[in-house]
Amino acid sequence: MHKPVAGQPSGPGSDDTLKDVPSGCLPPMKVRDMPEPLPLTKILGPSVILAGLGVGSGEYIIWPFITSAVGPAFLWAAVLSVTFQYFINMEIERYTLVTGETAIAGFVRRWRHWGWIFCLFTLVPNMWPGWATGGVTAFTFLVGGGNVGYITVGVMVAIGFSLTMSPVVYKTLERAQFFKVALTLVFLSVAIAAAIEPSAWADLPQAVTGIGTLPDSTAIPITLLLSALVFAGAGGVNNLAQSNWIRDKGFGMGAYIPRIVSPITGEDVALPTTGVMMRTDAANLARFAVWWKRANTEQLVSFWFICIFSIVTFSMLAHSTISGQQFSAQANLGFIKAEGEMLQKVVAPWFGKFFWVFGSMSLVLVALGTVDYIARIVADILRTVYLQGNELWSESRIYFFAVWAGVVSGSVILLSGVQQPLVLLMTAACLNGLVMVVYGVLLIQLNLRGLPKPLRIHGMRLVMLVLATAFYAFFGGWLVIAQVRAFLGA
Repeated sequence: MHKPVAGQPSGPGSDDTLKDVPSGCLPPMKVRDMPEPLPLTKILGPSVILAGLGVGSGEYIIWPFITSAVGPAFLWAAVLSVTFQYFINMEIERYTLVTGETAIAGFVRRWRHWGWIFCLFTLVPNMWPGWATGGVTAFTFLVGGGNVGYITVGVMVAIGFSLTMSPVVYKTLERAQFFKVALTLVFLSVAIAAAIEPSAWADLPQAVTGIGTLPDSTAIPITLLLSALVFAGAGGVNNLAQSNWIRDKGFGMGAYIPRIVSPITGEDVALPTTGVMMRTDAANLARFAVWWKRANTEQLVSFWFICIFSIVTFSMLAHSTISGQQFSAQANLGFIKAEGEMLQKVVAPWFGKFFWVFGSMSLVLVALGTVDYIARIVADILRTVYLQGNELWSESRIYFFAVWAGVVSGSVILLSGVQQPLVLLMTAACLNGLVMVVYGVLLIQLNLRGLPKPLRIHGMRLVMLVLATAFYAFFGGWLVIAQVRAFLGA
């Protein structure tokens, strides 16, 4: 896909767009025309990546675990959480469509210190390699054993090579997640046809009649509850990476920003990554309206539908096969092993093995995407905020080192003996849930004050963003209070 050359003359037009938009600590934005909208078929991808990363810890592990323990009555919360994340993601996309900048760059324009804070928000919650460990654990069920820690380290190294040797990193990631989503749909279609009993489907209306009710905290602790809500969909800092992915795909004003390439196999350039504001004349607003409609459609089909379909189907599969069995949240995915063994009995030996093959490949591909977005976000922050104008450190070069730093840190955690997938995933989810509260507030501020008036958030979308922030704040606050009480009680 053609991307306009950064720094091209902007052509005729009014610069009135910038009168009510603060520049903050970053260079003022230039004003340019919004590129012509691309067909929907050519912008599919960023939300598929997000869905691909979502169909892993939440869909394959956490929600089926909860449903096997308490039934489908709590699934209403999964639908609500994915819906809230749809609106969050679109407000992240709004800013990038209009400016070509990431949402985090927009936060930094209002307060410089958000840069290093969001580096920590990205690194600390997501450095726990629970996805790769979970995938390798599922693989050991398939082959009958193996050293999870050492195998996972090998997987992490392979992920590092695949990302840093790709001429254009986004294309590699997109292809991997398209494959993963296609595999998911195939597996779930077979599961619906052959593995989920009619009696299980008969219990699904409990998800409607149970709206507003929460599971017993003795059966589902608050840490697992918040983990489920955050990882229903993408969750946490992962959502913010939508800015980076749609920019690399060439959405809107992102077409003027250079893409991340491998400094080894691609053409690495040290171009600026700050934004270019679209003009707000009638022609540009009309083009934005088309971009906005197509971006919403891409997100609705590729993210919202796939995530909800996956959560419900995987949960009903667990409800149909291992409902009522007792499994510990601290166990090494014992319920995934039990579910695969049950599927071998009630469907066919090959299907139980397919369940583990899918889980192994799915979670490893989530790990691939997680390493990518950690490095991508950190590289964007460092380049945009702290290394702007530096001829040596391009965003691609920073990305290269950030990927390998993530591989090394994850390997150190694994070799230190911390290898329980569910524990690692809950740690990541709970920390990410608290981060969502912070950037929810910042997104409201950014899209109310950081954009030209005709493009600002308003109406139902503003209400939904406020409700989403309050939703995660409620459960995040509950977690903090529970942890403080547990600490004082100890």
